[in-house]
Amino acid sequence: MKKIFVTYVLMITVLLVSACGKQDNGAVQPETKAPEKPRIALVMKSLANEFFLTMEEGAKAHQAAHAERYELFADGIKDELDVNRQIQLVEQMLSRRVNAIVIAPADSKALVQVCQRAMEAGVVVINIDNKFDADVLAERGIHIPFVGPDNRKGARMAGEYLAKKLQPGDPVAIIEGVPSAYNGIQRLQGFREAMDAAGMNIVASQVGDWEMAKANQVVSALITEQPGLKALLCANDSMALGAVAALRSAGKLGQIHVIGFDAITAAVEMVRKGELLATVAQYADQLAVYGIEAALHLIETGAAPEDKETPVELVSAETVK
Repeated sequence: MKKIFVTYVLMITVLLVSACGKQDNGAVQPETKAPEKPRIALVMKSLANEFFLTMEEGAKAHQAAHAERYELFADGIKDELDVNRQIQLVEQMLSRRVNAIVIAPADSKALVQVCQRAMEAGVVVINIDNKFDADVLAERGIHIPFVGPDNRKGARMAGEYLAKKLQPGDPVAIIEGVPSAYNGIQRLQGFREAMDAAGMNIVASQVGDWEMAKANQVVSALITEQPGLKALLCANDSMALGAVAALRSAGKLGQIHVIGFDAITAAVEMVRKGELLATVAQYADQLAVYGIEAALHLIETGAAPEDKETPVELVSAETVK
């Protein structure tokens, strides 16, 4: 019995040594887990606005072409003014353990706090499209890099083009975006600078909240109150479309110049038809990509975050493609 037991032990030992030899020869190797790809969240404003749908499409196309570099989670709000919902979206992205958040904030002040919480959790935050309020950032002692266009320059460019079609003293009106949005404030300033420099008479400046329906109502009332109105400067294309619809209903289409901002497809087509004098392209599809690339750069290199100005271009009858 003892000899059988000894023989059995020897056989087991030989098998174990043989197995170890196979591992040493590389026949059996433990699996190495691939490093996880960075998870990037894109949080946008209203997806009812073609501008942000284009932004989302551009981001998804970029991720598909660079699938080995990162994962993408993209979402946006339904209503331009639903700031609380956008805050919830940021919180949801944090619960998904994203490495970076690229955000086009609906409000330049209200979204700073939740983005600061993200940064404190080690998440990279990149601000696109609508710049965070500098005073609020300074109060909180943080810097969030802004990757986006100079909205003031773009609006001034459009206003200067409009001024060439008018005479000094002509009455014009401005349809503003959301008053608390930095890009809306900058576009308003750019419009005013161009009109003041050309000697135009700004007879009204009213809020359209970025919405087509709201702008339609505002413009319908304005053209009754100001029968001599010569031009409408709209802070985005959705409002410009609402303005054009109001003019068409009133039988004044072609009598009052309208400019917009964003160069969405419908607006560019109206420029081509002569229903819209001009709009400003800020390349929504590339804007998200610029932000994503900035986020990846910070994640991959640990470099200090920096602002980056992205291009704007006037789209008019002379330049429309």
